[in-house]
This record gives sequence, C-alpha cells and structure tokens, in this order.
Amino acid sequence: MSERPAGAFGDAITAPFWEAARERRLVVQRCRDCGRHQFYPRPFCLACGGTALEWAPSKGLATVHALTTVRIAVIPELQPPYVVALVELDEGPRMTTNIVGGTCRIGDRVRVAWRERPDLPPLPVFEPVGEGST
Repeated sequence: MSERPAGAFGDAITAPFWEAARERRLVVQRCRDCGRHQFYPRPFCLACGGTALEWAPSKGLATVHALTTVRIAVIPELQPPYVVALVELDEGPRMTTNIVGGTCRIGDRVRVAWRERPDLPPLPVFEPVGEGST
C-alpha cells in the first residue's frame, strides 16, 4: 500500500480531483480510449471499460437536471434550507452538488463556484449563470 504525501486528501483514485479543487479547478476523468468524460472518479471507464483514464479540465458550466430544497439539518456545516441539485456538466457527466447564490429551475444554466472548508479542499458548488454570461 502506498502512502499519501502529507496534506494529501482522498484516495489514489480521487486525490487528483481534490488537488485540482485546492487550486479552484474542476476536473473530471476522460477515457483516452473512447473519449467519454465521467464523474465521480473510478478506476475504469463506465462507457467502454477501459483503464486509460486521464484528468481533463471542465469548463465548469452545467445545466440543472434536478433539484430539491433540504429543510432538515443533516450536518452542522449545512444549515437548512439549502438546495441539492443534479447538474449535467457540458462535458457530459452529472454531479450532485449544491446551488448557491440564487435560485434555479430545472433547465437553468449554472457555473462552478467553491465552498471553502477549514482544513479541507474547497467543495465545488454551482451558482446561477446570469443572462449573456454562458
């Protein structure tokens, strides 16, 4: 078993995602065999089963696919009400996330923002895209 460097977060598969998040960059896996993007990170491609995966930058733009408002406290870091959404990245994969900075409906465009967390990499969240800024 290999040891992680000091300050590393995640496991061998997810560490590159969290390293990019520390730099406020959203990345997703891309298969070099078939070209498909995927999220969450896995050791193989969901589309073709290949293992030639690389990390590709995401534009950080997405469309809201589904959303709900949570009104019950689940963890102290997220005080209700807050919005949980499934967004579809322009690169193809879908992510579960929070919507911050405004209200959205299904079909609305959103862009990545970052929620700071003490002693942890920031968490990608999404905010509404204003008119003309896509």
